[in-house]
Amino acid sequence: MLQRFTLAELDAAAALLHGGGVLAYPTEAVFGLGCDPHDRVAFEKIFALKQRPATQGVLLIAADFAQVERYIELAAVPAEVLREVRSSWPGPHTWIFPRSAEVPAWVAGAHAGIALRVTAHAPAAALCRAFGGALVSTSANPHGQPPARTAQTVAEYFGDALDGLLDAPLGGQASPTVIRDALSGAIIRA
Repeated sequence: MLQRFTLAELDAAAALLHGGGVLAYPTEAVFGLGCDPHDRVAFEKIFALKQRPATQGVLLIAADFAQVERYIELAAVPAEVLREVRSSWPGPHTWIFPRSAEVPAWVAGAHAGIALRVTAHAPAAALCRAFGGALVSTSANPHGQPPARTAQTVAEYFGDALDGLLDAPLGGQASPTVIRDALSGAIIRA
Protein backbone atom coordinates (compact mmCIF):
# COMPACT_ATOMS: atom_id res chain seq x y z
CA MET A 1 0.00 0.00 0.00
CA LEU A 2 1.27 3.46 -0.93
CA GLN A 3 2.31 5.39 2.19
CA ARG A 4 1.98 9.17 1.96
CA PHE A 5 4.31 11.40 3.96
CA THR A 6 4.29 15.14 4.66
CA LEU A 7 7.38 17.26 5.33
CA ALA A 8 6.65 16.79 9.04
CA GLU A 9 7.15 13.04 8.54
CA LEU A 10 10.61 13.05 6.93
CA ASP A 11 12.04 10.63 9.50
CA ALA A 12 9.37 8.08 8.57
CA ALA A 13 10.07 8.62 4.85
CA ALA A 14 13.81 8.13 5.50
CA ALA A 15 13.05 4.93 7.46
CA LEU A 16 11.12 3.63 4.45
CA LEU A 17 14.20 4.28 2.27
CA HIS A 18 16.52 2.59 4.79
CA GLY A 19 14.15 -0.38 4.79
CA GLY A 20 14.57 -0.91 1.05
CA GLY A 21 11.58 1.13 -0.09
CA VAL A 22 11.13 3.27 -3.18
CA LEU A 23 9.89 6.79 -2.51
CA ALA A 24 8.55 9.43 -4.90
CA TYR A 25 9.56 12.94 -3.87
CA PRO A 26 9.48 16.47 -5.30
CA THR A 27 12.53 17.94 -7.00
CA GLU A 28 13.15 21.27 -8.70
CA ALA A 29 10.77 20.59 -11.64
CA VAL A 30 9.22 17.11 -11.42
CA PHE A 31 8.65 14.30 -8.95
CA GLY A 32 11.51 11.85 -8.74
CA LEU A 33 11.73 8.21 -7.74
CA GLY A 34 14.39 7.55 -5.16
CA CYS A 35 16.00 4.85 -3.09
CA ASP A 36 19.22 4.06 -1.28
CA PRO A 37 21.80 3.90 -4.11
CA HIS A 38 23.53 0.99 -2.34
CA ASP A 39 20.37 -1.15 -2.22
CA ARG A 40 20.30 -3.10 -5.48
CA VAL A 41 16.88 -4.65 -4.86
CA ALA A 42 15.29 -1.22 -4.30
CA PHE A 43 17.16 0.14 -7.33
CA GLU A 44 15.84 -2.66 -9.53
CA LYS A 45 12.32 -1.95 -8.27
CA ILE A 46 12.61 1.62 -9.60
CA PHE A 47 13.42 0.33 -13.07
CA ALA A 48 10.58 -2.18 -12.90
CA LEU A 49 8.21 0.67 -11.98
CA LYS A 50 9.53 2.81 -14.83
CA GLN A 51 9.67 -0.13 -17.28
CA ARG A 52 13.06 1.20 -18.36
CA PRO A 53 16.37 -0.60 -18.96
CA ALA A 54 18.72 -0.30 -15.98
CA THR A 55 21.67 0.28 -18.33
CA GLN A 56 20.58 3.92 -18.68
CA GLY A 57 21.84 4.81 -15.20
CA VAL A 58 20.53 7.52 -12.87
CA LEU A 59 21.78 10.56 -11.05
CA LEU A 60 22.23 11.00 -7.32
CA ILE A 61 20.79 13.98 -5.46
CA ALA A 62 22.14 15.28 -2.16
CA ALA A 63 21.77 18.03 0.43
CA ASP A 64 25.44 19.05 0.50
CA PHE A 65 28.81 18.32 -1.08
CA ALA A 66 29.83 15.97 1.74
CA GLN A 67 27.03 13.59 0.66
CA VAL A 68 28.39 13.26 -2.91
CA GLU A 69 32.14 13.69 -2.43
CA ARG A 70 32.74 9.94 -1.90
CA TYR A 71 31.29 9.17 -5.35
CA ILE A 72 33.75 11.41 -7.24
CA GLU A 73 37.20 10.21 -8.38
CA LEU A 74 38.69 13.44 -7.01
CA ALA A 75 42.20 12.72 -8.33
CA ALA A 76 40.79 12.92 -11.89
CA VAL A 77 39.12 16.32 -11.37
CA PRO A 78 41.24 19.49 -11.66
CA ALA A 79 40.89 21.81 -8.67
CA GLU A 80 39.50 24.67 -10.79
CA VAL A 81 36.77 22.38 -12.19
CA LEU A 82 35.80 21.31 -8.70
CA ARG A 83 35.69 24.96 -7.57
CA GLU A 84 33.43 25.88 -10.51
CA VAL A 85 31.04 23.01 -9.81
CA ARG A 86 30.93 23.68 -6.09
CA SER A 87 30.15 27.36 -6.75
CA SER A 88 27.02 26.23 -8.68
CA TRP A 89 25.79 24.16 -5.70
CA PRO A 90 23.41 24.01 -4.05
CA GLY A 91 21.35 24.67 -7.13
CA PRO A 92 19.60 23.18 -10.15
CA HIS A 93 22.85 22.00 -11.75
CA THR A 94 23.66 18.35 -12.42
CA TRP A 95 27.28 17.49 -13.21
CA ILE A 96 28.82 14.26 -14.49
CA PHE A 97 32.08 13.32 -12.80
CA PRO A 98 34.55 10.48 -13.17
CA ARG A 99 33.13 8.00 -10.68
CA SER A 100 34.92 6.51 -7.70
CA ALA A 101 34.82 2.88 -6.63
CA GLU A 102 32.10 3.91 -4.13
CA VAL A 103 29.52 4.19 -6.93
CA PRO A 104 27.58 0.93 -7.26
CA ALA A 105 27.87 -0.33 -10.85
CA TRP A 106 24.08 -0.52 -11.21
CA VAL A 107 23.69 3.21 -10.44
CA ALA A 108 25.95 4.27 -13.32
CA GLY A 109 24.48 1.78 -15.79
CA ALA A 110 26.55 1.68 -18.97
CA HIS A 111 28.13 5.08 -18.22
CA ALA A 112 31.73 5.70 -17.17
CA GLY A 113 30.80 8.67 -14.99
CA ILE A 114 28.29 9.51 -12.30
CA ALA A 115 25.75 12.36 -12.47
CA LEU A 116 25.44 14.30 -9.20
CA ARG A 117 23.41 17.26 -7.96
CA VAL A 118 23.46 19.12 -4.67
CA THR A 119 19.94 20.49 -4.62
CA ALA A 120 18.74 23.82 -3.31
CA HIS A 121 15.14 22.54 -3.36
CA ALA A 122 14.26 22.53 0.35
CA PRO A 123 12.02 19.39 0.47
CA ALA A 124 14.48 17.24 -1.50
CA ALA A 125 17.45 18.51 0.52
CA ALA A 126 15.57 17.88 3.79
CA LEU A 127 14.83 14.32 2.63
CA CYS A 128 18.54 13.70 1.90
CA ARG A 129 19.47 15.10 5.32
CA ALA A 130 16.88 12.87 7.03
CA PHE A 131 18.15 9.86 5.06
CA GLY A 132 21.76 10.76 5.86
CA GLY A 133 23.15 10.63 2.35
CA ALA A 134 22.64 10.95 -1.38
CA LEU A 135 19.60 9.35 -3.00
CA VAL A 136 18.85 7.95 -6.41
CA SER A 137 16.89 10.48 -8.44
CA THR A 138 15.10 9.57 -11.67
CA SER A 139 11.90 11.06 -13.00
CA ALA A 140 8.67 9.57 -11.63
CA ASN A 141 7.02 8.23 -14.76
CA PRO A 142 6.69 5.03 -16.73
CA HIS A 143 9.10 5.01 -19.68
CA GLY A 144 7.64 7.08 -22.51
CA GLN A 145 5.19 9.02 -20.31
CA PRO A 146 5.68 12.64 -19.18
CA PRO A 147 7.34 13.10 -15.78
CA ALA A 148 4.87 13.53 -12.91
CA ARG A 149 4.44 17.13 -11.78
CA THR A 150 1.83 16.39 -9.08
CA ALA A 151 1.49 13.86 -6.29
CA GLN A 152 -1.81 12.80 -7.86
CA THR A 153 -0.07 11.93 -11.14
CA VAL A 154 2.53 9.89 -9.24
CA ALA A 155 -0.28 7.93 -7.54
CA GLU A 156 -2.05 7.43 -10.88
CA TYR A 157 1.13 6.17 -12.56
CA PHE A 158 2.23 3.72 -9.88
CA GLY A 159 -0.53 3.20 -7.30
CA ASP A 160 0.28 0.65 -4.62
CA ALA A 161 3.29 -0.66 -6.57
CA LEU A 162 5.13 2.38 -5.15
CA ASP A 163 6.14 2.18 -1.47
CA GLY A 164 5.95 5.85 -0.50
CA LEU A 165 5.23 9.38 -1.64
CA LEU A 166 6.53 12.59 -0.08
CA ASP A 167 3.68 14.99 -0.80
CA ALA A 168 5.38 18.38 -0.90
CA PRO A 169 5.72 21.19 -3.46
CA LEU A 170 7.95 21.12 -6.52
CA GLY A 171 10.58 23.80 -7.04
CA GLY A 172 10.17 26.59 -9.55
CA GLN A 173 11.98 25.02 -12.51
CA ALA A 174 9.96 24.56 -15.71
CA SER A 175 11.99 21.54 -16.85
CA PRO A 176 14.45 19.03 -15.36
CA THR A 177 17.95 20.29 -14.62
CA VAL A 178 20.59 20.64 -17.30
CA ILE A 179 23.22 17.90 -17.10
CA ARG A 180 26.81 18.88 -17.94
CA ASP A 181 30.07 17.00 -18.08
CA ALA A 182 32.22 18.49 -15.30
CA LEU A 183 35.52 17.99 -17.13
CA SER A 184 34.55 19.26 -20.60
CA GLY A 185 31.59 21.50 -19.77
CA ALA A 186 29.62 19.79 -22.56
CA ILE A 187 25.85 19.79 -22.14
CA ILE A 188 24.57 16.20 -21.99
CA ARG A 189 20.89 17.06 -21.38
CA ALA A 190 19.53 20.55 -22.04
